[in-house]
Amino acid sequence: MSPHSTAVAPTPGILLIRVGLAGSSLRWDANAACWRWPDPQGGQLYAWTGGEEVPAGVRLLESAGVIACCRSGRMLLGLGKRLGMVELPDPGQPVRPLQAQVLATIDAAEARTVISDGCTDRDGYFVFGTANTGADRRPIGSFYQYSTRHGLRRLALPAVVAASSIAFSMDGTRMYFADAAKGAIMQCTYDAERAKTGDVREYALAAERGAATVDSDDMLWSVQGGSLVQYDAGGHVRRQVVLAREAMAGVAFGGADLTQLLLLGARGGLYRLPPGQAGELAAGVADTPFDDTPGAGVAVSQRMRYDD
Repeated sequence: MSPHSTAVAPTPGILLIRVGLAGSSLRWDANAACWRWPDPQGGQLYAWTGGEEVPAGVRLLESAGVIACCRSGRMLLGLGKRLGMVELPDPGQPVRPLQAQVLATIDAAEARTVISDGCTDRDGYFVFGTANTGADRRPIGSFYQYSTRHGLRRLALPAVVAASSIAFSMDGTRMYFADAAKGAIMQCTYDAERAKTGDVREYALAAERGAATVDSDDMLWSVQGGSLVQYDAGGHVRRQVVLAREAMAGVAFGGADLTQLLLLGARGGLYRLPPGQAGELAAGVADTPFDDTPGAGVAVSQRMRYDD
C-alpha cells in the first residue's frame, strides 16, 4: 500500500517558533532563502531562514494579511481593501516602518469586503479573493486576478462569504478555491492570459476550508482547522494529519529542494511535521514570483474600471 493512501493518526506538529498572530499567508521566498508571513494584528512582516531563534521582522505602516514574493525581490501585499508593494530592506540596513505603494483598490464601493486569500498563478499573476467582514455574512466576496500587464480583472466565479483555498495545479490550467464559511472545495479550468474560468464543479467535501497548496504529485494539501488534509486529483482523501495544537492558518512547501512542509498557526506558531511523516511526502511546487515588470498604466485603467 502506498504511504499516500494511509491516513496518519492524530499527532502534534513540532513547534519551531512562535511570534505574533498570523495572517493566512505563508510563503517560501526562494530568492532570499527564507520563509515569510505577515502578522496583520501586529503590523509585522516576518522572515525566518530556519536557523534563528527569533524571526526578523519589519513593521508595516498598513497591516497586511496576504503576501506574494515578486520577481524583483519586492513583496506584494493584500492590505485590507488594497493591493500594495513594498521594497524590503537589505540585511543590516536600519529598519523603518515600510510604506506600501498602492497598486489597486478592490471593490471600493463596498465597505464590508477585504482581501482574505491569494497566491500567484503559474504565469506570475496574483489571484486573490475577498471576504465579507460584516455581521450579515452575506456572500458578497469575489475572486480577482491582478497583473502589471492586464491590471485588475474579476474572475467569473461564484460569490462567497470568505474566499479561501486558492491554489493551482502544476500546469496552471486548474484552479482550486472555496468559501471558508460554507460548502466544499471547488475546482475550475483556468486560463491565466485571458483571466477566464470554466467548468466550475465540486472537488472535495470538507468540514472546514482554509489555505491550500499543491505538491509535485499534483495533489492538493488543505488546512482544515487543526488538521492538514491531502487530496488526490479526483478529490479523494489520501492523508490526514491531525495537529491539534492550534488552528492552522497557512501551509507552504519550502527549503532549497522544496521538501519542507511547514504550517502557520492562527496564534503565530510555525510547525513542521514529525520526521517519520515528513519523509514520506512528495516535494512541493515552487511559487512563480509575481511579475512586477513595469506596466502601471494598464493597472490604473483596470482599477478605475472596477472602482467607478
